[in-house]
Amino acid sequence: MPKNRKRMLIVDGFNVLRSGSRYQNISGPNPDYDHDWYNRAREMLINDVVNFSGSGREWRATVVFDGGGNVESTGEPESVGGVRIVFSPAGFAADFVIEKLAHEGRENGFEVLVVTSDATIQDTVFGLGVDRMSAEGFSIELDRYYHDVALDEAPKVAQKRTVADRIDSNTRAKRIALRDGKGAGVTPPANPRTLPH
Repeated sequence: MPKNRKRMLIVDGFNVLRSGSRYQNISGPNPDYDHDWYNRAREMLINDVVNFSGSGREWRATVVFDGGGNVESTGEPESVGGVRIVFSPAGFAADFVIEKLAHEGRENGFEVLVVTSDATIQDTVFGLGVDRMSAEGFSIELDRYYHDVALDEAPKVAQKRTVADRIDSNTRAKRIALRDGKGAGVTPPANPRTLPH
């Protein structure tokens, strides 16, 4: 990635947890959405965004969760592995924070990608000139990302390469014929060079 390229990733946390197949598998095909499930799923999502964003080096990443119903939520971000985690402040939905971050990102010259399957947010940010990706699309991208990482980390077996592997078949056949003294019309030199002792 060019150093001067500024990219911002904004993830609609709870929407991705509910809509992305990657997170449905945490507690089976029909999660009951209990507190433990959300904690496990939220931790997995945050780790995924940290990895996908290059710990904030390739993308300026923010995961936004809805904290509007929590009277103690201040909306103050915290950082985990180079990624900002934000619970929307009391009285405000995550949608508000996502739209605000997307608008600020575009105003500051960032290429902005918002990950959500919420149609209202998608329509709003599209009007800002922001790219969108569905929760399921993000799940698929993460699967590809982890597959590529696994391939990069797999041990490589060195392939044995011989001279015969590197020359064309006609030349190889002529060399074999010379070696075996069966060269058609080709005779080995009468006085082959010998190495000094």
